[in-house]
Amino acid sequence: MNFTKKELNITFLGTGTSQGIPMIANNDPVCLSNDLKDKRLRSSILISWDNVSYTVDCGLDFRQQMLRENIQSLNGVFFTHEHADHIGGIDDLRPFCYQIGEMPIYLNERTLRSLEKRFEYIFSEEFKYPGAPTVLPHIIDKTSFVVNDLKVIPIEVFHGKLPITAYRFQDVAYLTDVKTIAKEEKEKLTNLDVLIVNALRIDEHPTHFNLQEALDLVEELKPKKTYFTHISHKLGFHKEVSKVLPNNVFLAYDGLKINV
Repeated sequence: MNFTKKELNITFLGTGTSQGIPMIANNDPVCLSNDLKDKRLRSSILISWDNVSYTVDCGLDFRQQMLRENIQSLNGVFFTHEHADHIGGIDDLRPFCYQIGEMPIYLNERTLRSLEKRFEYIFSEEFKYPGAPTVLPHIIDKTSFVVNDLKVIPIEVFHGKLPITAYRFQDVAYLTDVKTIAKEEKEKLTNLDVLIVNALRIDEHPTHFNLQEALDLVEELKPKKTYFTHISHKLGFHKEVSKVLPNNVFLAYDGLKINV
């Protein structure tokens, strides 16, 4: 099937790690920074094309992100995995469900099972509260699928030992919470216009790319542009880190908008 290439509009809703920046009860200089680019909500993007909008993940700061960006409609959510910073805002899908009814969600089988346990009141038909959000799950694996005339390619990556889902939308790829990627999955990441990938901190971490590992992936894949996300205060000040990055490699920040 041939697809007409679409203009993709991407908003970085959040670019922080699981605890955000500033982190509670932490007096690190980055947490005390007055630079707005050092203040990071939990990681997520909004991706829009042809008057439809989807988020990748729906984390604990989802409500705040929707209000900040004045998002008036949403057509679905692509979930990467079941950790709280990626699913914790699912209840705040309610206003959008009031608009469209069932909210399409795209996720692997394991993530759905976790959501069903942790948010039973959303998924259970017994005693379902009328104000709860209503979702329509679409189970995905490694097979590409089409959403509103856009081809979406799931990419299996590993968050430590946990297999999670990254996504390629045309020539844009969004990878978060990545530590390793199998060779055959990397082949889905060639010829990218934009790579968005986690770069947690300077020191090595057991389940996330650190800065050097993220840079190594950039060198290997050679996308036209790269934006780092899922950043902790241990990476350093946005302004200082930005000075030492290669050309066409950038630190994303909350509210950043790009068109591809």
